[in-house]
Amino acid sequence: MKDDAEHPLRYALVNELHARPSPRLEAPCTAVFIAIKEPRDAANRDRASDVAHLAELCLRHGAPSPDPEAGHYAAHLGRHKLRWESHTEFVTYTAFARGLPTRPFDPSVGEIFPGEWQRRAPGKRVAAVMIHVDVLPDDPVEIQPRLERWFAADSLASAWVLDESAVVAGDFRLDPAGWMRFAVFVRPGTGSGRIGRIVQRLLDLETYRSMSMLGLNRARELSEQLNALDPQISDIVESMADDSRPAEALLHDLLSVSTRLESAAARHSFRFGATAAYEAIVMDRVAALRETRFRGGQMLTEFMARRYAPAMRTVRSAERRLSTLLDRTERAGELLRTRVDVWRGAQNQEIMERMDRRADLQLRLQHTVEGLSVVAISYYAVGLLGYALYPLAHALDLDKAVLIAGLTPLAVLAVWFGMRRIRARLHADH
Repeated sequence: MKDDAEHPLRYALVNELHARPSPRLEAPCTAVFIAIKEPRDAANRDRASDVAHLAELCLRHGAPSPDPEAGHYAAHLGRHKLRWESHTEFVTYTAFARGLPTRPFDPSVGEIFPGEWQRRAPGKRVAAVMIHVDVLPDDPVEIQPRLERWFAADSLASAWVLDESAVVAGDFRLDPAGWMRFAVFVRPGTGSGRIGRIVQRLLDLETYRSMSMLGLNRARELSEQLNALDPQISDIVESMADDSRPAEALLHDLLSVSTRLESAAARHSFRFGATAAYEAIVMDRVAALRETRFRGGQMLTEFMARRYAPAMRTVRSAERRLSTLLDRTERAGELLRTRVDVWRGAQNQEIMERMDRRADLQLRLQHTVEGLSVVAISYYAVGLLGYALYPLAHALDLDKAVLIAGLTPLAVLAVWFGMRRIRARLHADH
């Protein structure tokens, strides 16, 4: 019965903690592992195609088909025990088999994952690991000749792990068949859970190392792009002090550079974020092995510090450089916008001054027109009044010229007063 007090995701999230337990292995045994990732936008891939590809492998060996919504799966494929897991960007296949092949690291062991089946996968192989797990002799020195035969001496890393319960060794090189090899020699009596954890940590180390190294290629591509954009930004900033170059033209150039930088940031941000997360997992897996030196050899920690850490620093450097250039373009844009605003303010001030002069001229012209209008209206008013009052002047025996002379100042004053009243009323309305 469903309990309304429970969060709907509580049971699913608790079960997720136990979804991918470490395998339990007995020495001697062999582990074969591959990780497959779509080259582009793997985080948004069609996960149903991953399950369909897994189902094809199960069908070959007569194993039960996986749930279409499965995120992990386990089954027996003949003498192998298969573990399949779906991750954010990739899927992993691991096959464990008891015993060891006649020839160590025999490529035929990897045929549990047929080549033609891998070629039909919805993605490409980014990691392929073969781990040889054997019992440690009473005298650990006896394994040294085998390590020298199996691995390249210049990059061999070997160490005691987990309180000297086992020796792990590898050279992080690909053999002719494309497999990366690791050897694990466990002391007699070591528990199956501990052996499984050692193997799982080595698989995780190589998987996430491979995934994190994808960011290195992106960093190199980005560095080439930034090498081209950096001088352009510097030229724009230096040109800001040159008044002969229009600020709006510089702002247009800066907008073009800024757009390309923002596009690069959007294109690379996920990969750089994923690289940082994968790097943290790699270093966590190395630390979890709790290494101590074996016969004075190079440990995994030292190998990572010398070979892996510089690559990760390159990625972080490219990411920081991109962020720095984005900040520079933002600051340059603010300065250019300020310059444009000042220039436009000066233009607006000049326009306002011109408008003031034009308004003053218009006012003077208006006063002139009003004066002329008073004269013209008065002229016609005197004429009309003269005609209207001429009979009265004739009866009073007044000369017409005297009549006109008397009417003229009266008409002018009346018209002038009327014009002032009209203008005052217009101003009051506004």
